[in-house]
Amino acid sequence: MNGGQIRPVAAGALGRTELRYFDFVMAAFVTILLLSNVLGAGKVATVDLPLIGDWPFGAGILFFPVGYVLGDVLTEVYGYARARRCIWAGFAALVFMAFMAWVVVALPPAADWTGQASYEAVFGQVPRIVFASIVAFWAGELTNSYVLAKMKIWTKGKHLWTRTIGSTVAGQGVDSLIFYPLAFLGAAGWTNDLVLKVLVTQWILKVSWEAILTPATYAVVGFLKRREGIDVYDEGTDFTPFRMQV
Repeated sequence: MNGGQIRPVAAGALGRTELRYFDFVMAAFVTILLLSNVLGAGKVATVDLPLIGDWPFGAGILFFPVGYVLGDVLTEVYGYARARRCIWAGFAALVFMAFMAWVVVALPPAADWTGQASYEAVFGQVPRIVFASIVAFWAGELTNSYVLAKMKIWTKGKHLWTRTIGSTVAGQGVDSLIFYPLAFLGAAGWTNDLVLKVLVTQWILKVSWEAILTPATYAVVGFLKRREGIDVYDEGTDFTPFRMQV
């Protein structure tokens, strides 16, 4: 499709139409997802807030907002079905990454190699955290995409900010409600109060990041719609999460 006028189109009418930038957005989405789980999922950092003092937050906050912006872009520009396909691709990538990390860490190190302990500290994964992360990602992203697609129909494509922020409130809420209790409730060093505090903080920060990044979302969405020449509406879309077809 050529860049030019943007025409409204039902998602089902696209079929298997080749789109110019979809593969690049999908690759960026999966890359950010993997980085967020490798570098930030299990670490609790602190920030010194005025009048409050040290406040804990999950280090993954540095990556997740970008991932959710890309998730919003996928649904807004390409429709729920293609966003769902990317979510399943991300799900498969996470499972493969977790398996390969386990294999590599478990391989017997050479006698003269001294990096095993550090390698285990960085890439050794607690099974319940991995499981919680994968389940939370899948449920949260699908919720985010579903809410955005539905809100686009309700708003008739107007007021993009309402659906990007609204879908993030829902999607990140589901993500946080699944991940933190499932990963850390009852774990050593994690009191119930800490789990709740990090959960709420993570949710608020992610939604705040989404609001702050709204101008960037507008810019990326506008660019892609102009280049693709389409504005997709999910009227008549099958919203079941258990399929990958577009």
